[in-house]
Amino acid sequence: MLFTRRDLLAGSAAAVSTAALPAATAAQPAGRQTPGVYRIKLGSFEVTALYDGTWFRKIDGKFVRNASSADVNRALADAFLPPNIVPTSFTALLVDTGKGRVLIDAGTGGQLGPTTGYLGGALAAAGVDPKRIGTVLVTHFHPDHINGIRDKDGAKVFPNAEIKVPAREWDYWMDDARLSAATDAARPQFLNARRIFRDIAGEVMRFEPGKEAAPGIVPLAAYGHTPGHTVYSIASGRQSMLVLGDTTNHPWLFARYPEWQGAFDVDGSMAVAARKKLLDRAAADRMLVHGYHFPFPAIGHIAKRGKGYEVVPTMWQPL
Repeated sequence: MLFTRRDLLAGSAAAVSTAALPAATAAQPAGRQTPGVYRIKLGSFEVTALYDGTWFRKIDGKFVRNASSADVNRALADAFLPPNIVPTSFTALLVDTGKGRVLIDAGTGGQLGPTTGYLGGALAAAGVDPKRIGTVLVTHFHPDHINGIRDKDGAKVFPNAEIKVPAREWDYWMDDARLSAATDAARPQFLNARRIFRDIAGEVMRFEPGKEAAPGIVPLAAYGHTPGHTVYSIASGRQSMLVLGDTTNHPWLFARYPEWQGAFDVDGSMAVAARKKLLDRAAADRMLVHGYHFPFPAIGHIAKRGKGYEVVPTMWQPL
């Protein structure tokens, strides 16, 4: 873009004019962001990213099973992030198929600290009444993906929605024998799944991968992060998107270093295999992707970079 002398003079005049304003008119810092909402068209579908917040997770040397703290902190530094803290964003995806609204993952319910729980505000900003959401699809049963199904008092947030979950995920977390044998670290997740689902068990639909879970939305097995971790392929017309769930978790770590196994992976080796398979597919087919823990709006592409991958964020569009 070229600037003329007239443009520069006009800008200088505006600066002088602004500087001359009384101090009382100066803007005060708001202290917080506006709700996070970002829409794209995917064929005839409208897809809306809904920001639920960020958890500033403190980590120790056990956060990655097969990498040292020094290596992890070096990766964080390369991403211009402080050491020993992994800022983990949460972004749900709302798909309007023209026949109904489908929400993929339900957010944290504000239960991972004061910087989470903004999904309700994002829905309101998008003009969407939770009562008008017809389907909630779940990728897996970790709390940051299912807690938003209920509010703090236990009431349904999406009272008219069908809740659909991977059958393999349900069978694992709702199994009483596995609960009895669970480690102290894993036991709260088994109990949390029961808190969310037990009294609505008869209403929750379980599905197998490979068949449509909603119009144009097909679940794909991506086991390893959890036993039934599932991603979704969304297709409308000639356009498609791969919803990766927790395939990469934090992308500056587990996409750039795909062999790393997170402490939160139930089966680390299987999670690595699923991650590489899906990211290879996304990169080769130049697919649009959504990552639940990508920085908002959590939509972009995957590029192969040596032995790892890079998330290339989508350009923000005004329309």
